[in-house]
Amino acid sequence: MIEQQPHEIVWTLTNAVVPSKCLHLVAELGVADEVGDEPVSVAELASRCGADPDALDRILRLVTAHGIFEQRPEGYVHTDASRLLRSDHPMSMRAFSRMIGLPVFATAFNALEHSVRTGSPAIELVAPKGLWPYLQEHPGEAEVFGQAMTAKAAADTAAILAAYDLSRFGTIADIGGGRGHLLRAVLDAIPNVQGILFDLPEVIGSLDIDDERLTRQAGDFFVDALPAAGAYVLMEVIHDWADAECVAILSAIRRAASPGATVLIIEDVLPDDQVDPRSQTLDVIMLSVTGGRERTVSQLGELFDRAGFRLAGVTETAGALRIVEGTGV
Repeated sequence: MIEQQPHEIVWTLTNAVVPSKCLHLVAELGVADEVGDEPVSVAELASRCGADPDALDRILRLVTAHGIFEQRPEGYVHTDASRLLRSDHPMSMRAFSRMIGLPVFATAFNALEHSVRTGSPAIELVAPKGLWPYLQEHPGEAEVFGQAMTAKAAADTAAILAAYDLSRFGTIADIGGGRGHLLRAVLDAIPNVQGILFDLPEVIGSLDIDDERLTRQAGDFFVDALPAAGAYVLMEVIHDWADAECVAILSAIRRAASPGATVLIIEDVLPDDQVDPRSQTLDVIMLSVTGGRERTVSQLGELFDRAGFRLAGVTETAGALRIVEGTGV
């Protein structure tokens, strides 16, 4: 492999926004849904997606250079990566790409200087109340966000279930669990477990779940009492919040928890001793969009301490997420 020259490193990173934006557009237009098992000409794709053929071809050539689609004389065909942009793929990432391309996210990233200078999320310049109230007021964008989180959870669930034994708990509460994909997968895999899904009223009210072992409880974890359970799962929740709010969430769990209860924080965890571009990218997204952050194991341990838990261990998964375990003291 040819080592990239310093000026090329700078050039590539400077212009990384261009292929990223192209990917957002490909996802938004639904191009991958129009490609099947046979090559499709760009003229046909443009007709189906409502695009200019030449412009779309130039966009597709660029994402093809990054492994999204393959170009053949007869037209474009799928790669393993481009198939993930299909709406019907079981681990579809189309909604995630659309979400990052939403104007509210794009504007926040463009205003990142605000975060760097003030330490506050840049999104407050376009959504002064923050991301969550903004999504409540924009149901179309909230639907894309929900689809993105659901798809991401589905992709991570198998790795979580394979890595950690949840069968020792009688009741598991999924706090901020969204549409309950992780909890439902747990219940499917472990017959003797009861589940409680806790999320905001508008989320819980939108669900159609028919499972007598799954209890739905609507509420706000900053205001309302949480359910009693033997284990609490927080999957990509803690990283959305600053330290004070994280301690408030964990303290609410501590007040509700059964004696000896376990708390499982499941998210990207920053390594203490090396650079991890994926986790560091998420960390800057949190800085800009939510005011939260990715944390190291020791930083998560400090949050546990402040809320009356102690750090009990860390479990690696086959995916990007890690499971950080806390128990009551």
